[in-house]
Amino acid sequence: MSNNQHILTMLVENEPGVTARVSGLFAGRGYNIETICGAPTANPEMSRITITTKADPERLEQIMKQLRRLVNVIKVRDMTGKKAVKREMALICVKAQPENRPEILRIAETFRGRIVDTGATHYIIEVTGSQGKIDALIGLLEPMGIKKLTRSGVLALYREID
Repeated sequence: MSNNQHILTMLVENEPGVTARVSGLFAGRGYNIETICGAPTANPEMSRITITTKADPERLEQIMKQLRRLVNVIKVRDMTGKKAVKREMALICVKAQPENRPEILRIAETFRGRIVDTGATHYIIEVTGSQGKIDALIGLLEPMGIKKLTRSGVLALYREID
């Protein structure tokens, strides 16, 4: 993760239009959203939205202040530091010619990926981990021929202090 990339997570009211208001705030101020994930929490009245964005410290402070002013936003945190568990998931459809199949399986296993679909000419691999881990796996599979790829964006939770 580059020095100016930040992971922001927010608890919001689970209501229609909240994600649109959050993303609209970014668009309206000229801030770029690199990834965005949103889903309900254990409390069905709240959702968690996680956004990665690039910003210098001054701009990041402005983003955080503006997010906190949104009516439906309950809590905003910067999860960039090491006190958070951060993961991303990817599905990678790779060409699987007979001569490459053992190598693809070995690479997937090395990254603790799972083959979730097999066809005559492809595998779909599911993998979770850090952005760096997923980037490395993609780099090793590219020579085989990646047909399709989707990534979830980063999800993050602060570590509990026991």
